[in-house]
Amino acid sequence: MRRLLLLILALSSTVAADETGLPIIDMHLHADVAAANGPPPMHLCVPFDFPAWDQREPYGAAFMRRFKQPDCDDPISSPMTDEELLDRTVEAMERNNVYGVLSGPPERVAAWQAAAPGRFWAGIDFRLVEGRDYSPQTLTELHEAGRLDVFAEVTNQYEGIEPDDARMAPNWSLMEELDIPVGIHIGTGPPGVIYLGSPDYRARMHSPLALEEVLAAHPRLRVYVMHAGFPMLDDTLALLYAHPQVYVGIGVIAQMQPRPVFYRYLKSIVDAGFGERVLFGSDQMVWPELIDRGIAVVQEAPFLSEEQKRDILYNNAARFLRLSDEIIAAHHGRGN
Repeated sequence: MRRLLLLILALSSTVAADETGLPIIDMHLHADVAAANGPPPMHLCVPFDFPAWDQREPYGAAFMRRFKQPDCDDPISSPMTDEELLDRTVEAMERNNVYGVLSGPPERVAAWQAAAPGRFWAGIDFRLVEGRDYSPQTLTELHEAGRLDVFAEVTNQYEGIEPDDARMAPNWSLMEELDIPVGIHIGTGPPGVIYLGSPDYRARMHSPLALEEVLAAHPRLRVYVMHAGFPMLDDTLALLYAHPQVYVGIGVIAQMQPRPVFYRYLKSIVDAGFGERVLFGSDQMVWPELIDRGIAVVQEAPFLSEEQKRDILYNNAARFLRLSDEIIAAHHGRGN
């Protein structure tokens, strides 16, 4: 009965979105479990209040306290169960007329796709660690089975592994050969993540210039930099200038950073002439309402024209993903 009610609510939300809002492509979604970021419920304030660490207690304890004792008036509370997480994510997408790239273990991605047909493109949670280091053969098989549309999210930064590491060379060659788009995490992660279980993570690896050798060796590779290399603005602008095939995804920096900080970063990219290579992404993990809030940040940006907002929210991603005219028409409610 609960699933039927949720379906009815979702369908009514979709009708409202079709009547009043244009479609949106979210290039950064996660098929997570409810406990992926800590024991639920986790209460998230956006923007996030970055803690100063008093080393007399473990950093993890201070960090977790921000999620258990939020100090804002309107925190987002994470779902208690895996089913609720899926339901609320799909509801948020249907409410906002969103289609998205979904990363995670292939089995869970497939389950989420089955729960919301046509709503997700299949990504993958890839990292050079046991259990997430899928072989080129496995990746090829997933792609041939229609279960790998985008090679994203690649999160080697958390292991201190640069994009041009020799172990990644076969994957870059394969993605170029099969013409599979790539989304790689280069930029900010959780504040203080070095002390939260990623001891080899380094801030200097926020620079997207680490991609240069990969791009030079694989010029046909389609790449978007998730988190847009934040806060390395000059390096990001240099990469976009030197490599016109590269796009950047804004990701969670739109919500987690104070708006003046994020707006300054985004405006600099747009003012430099790269507005057609910016992709929207919510980085929805266990807080489905990040989708709503991320969209609002873009829609309320005072320096963006309506055309630029549409580019960031849909048009740029449609071009990057090379969507067919038929798919674009269907997203806009113009299908047969």
